[in-house]
Amino acid sequence: MATVQNILQIVLLFFVLVSIHEWGHYYFAKRAGILVREFAIGFGPKLFSFVRGETRYTLRLLPIGGFVRMAGEDPEIVQINPGQRIAVSLTDNQITHIFLNDFDSRSNAIEGVVEQIDLEQELFIRMDVDGVIERYAVHPQAFMVAKDKETQIAPWNRQFGSKTVGQRALSIFAGPMMNFILAFVLFVTVVFVAGVPDKVKIQDTSAGMPAQKAGLQTGDIILSVDGQQIGANQSKLTTLIKQSPNKTMVWVVERNNEQLRKEVTPELIDGTIRVGVVLIPQTRPASLVEGFTNGWNSLTSATMIILDGFRQLATLQIKMDDLGGPVRIVEFTSEQASAGLAQYITWTAIMSLYLGLFNLLPIPALDGSRLVFLLLEALRGKPVDPNRESMVHFVGFAMLMLLMIAVTYNDILRLIKG
Repeated sequence: MATVQNILQIVLLFFVLVSIHEWGHYYFAKRAGILVREFAIGFGPKLFSFVRGETRYTLRLLPIGGFVRMAGEDPEIVQINPGQRIAVSLTDNQITHIFLNDFDSRSNAIEGVVEQIDLEQELFIRMDVDGVIERYAVHPQAFMVAKDKETQIAPWNRQFGSKTVGQRALSIFAGPMMNFILAFVLFVTVVFVAGVPDKVKIQDTSAGMPAQKAGLQTGDIILSVDGQQIGANQSKLTTLIKQSPNKTMVWVVERNNEQLRKEVTPELIDGTIRVGVVLIPQTRPASLVEGFTNGWNSLTSATMIILDGFRQLATLQIKMDDLGGPVRIVEFTSEQASAGLAQYITWTAIMSLYLGLFNLLPIPALDGSRLVFLLLEALRGKPVDPNRESMVHFVGFAMLMLLMIAVTYNDILRLIKG
């Protein structure tokens, strides 16, 4: 049962992190008036999909990310050229469907040859219908139908490229931003679930070591050492021990609501000054202010650690063999899920933060690279050639997939070698 629970927690972690990231793109794109064609979790072949409103929601085979496909980002629909035969259906004198084939099966459709067409600006089709030239207005949400596959047209004002640089930048940055918000909420949640450190408690003592000789026991709460209050400062206690080799220290501990005085003499063992205790924090419920301040501190410290990891990777201080991929992430997530709710939530927060920061790196195909192109557009006063930008992102995506294969290979070798 524990294994099944771990699997569900792993799937939940992936689904939540990717969904919240893509929802950020989706929400701010919709706010800007951009037509969002697809909201996808995963890559590759579709496993499940449905359409709601103007957007198709899909679950795909490969659980390595997701995407939001906005109108105008890539070549989308079949081009209709003058001289091409089509059929159209009308509602209230506006074209609602444009059929590109199977004309005989289209009932109540008007068939003809295209003379002139504009599906972006003026939204009309001028066509020859049995020798008579007719001009029809096109509904801004009309569909093109090819082999029973419907694709909604995208007038220019619904396309990604029609929006201001600020609107486009926000729709791209919103993905990582949602990951940051989720990470902060989860870090705050951990504080309320686990509490805040209040005192230092002895979890265990080692047989024959100074602490046990002095009469310290599991569960003792350390109040002071040599007259210095310890509180929740475990590092302070460690420092005092290191400063007192073979020197008797006076420890005041609380046991069963009673204060006891114990004399402990740290010993130098194998080059390390030790007393033989395992310490854990004694926690108490967090206040509202402590929840937010401690959550923010956790967010900032985790951010610095992740950024330092990126720095080491960029300066080749981390070898390829040291990198882990999806297999290692799944393995470690399972370990964190087994360690308890607080640990699992903490790990989810770290992964959300990592996903947001990683996506902001200026690597082709990532959000950071797209923001760089928008910055160049703002500085130049005109956009970069879309074909060149698409090629850069395509090459970047291919390189990321190669890196994914490499780190997955490392993971598999690591598992084989135990």
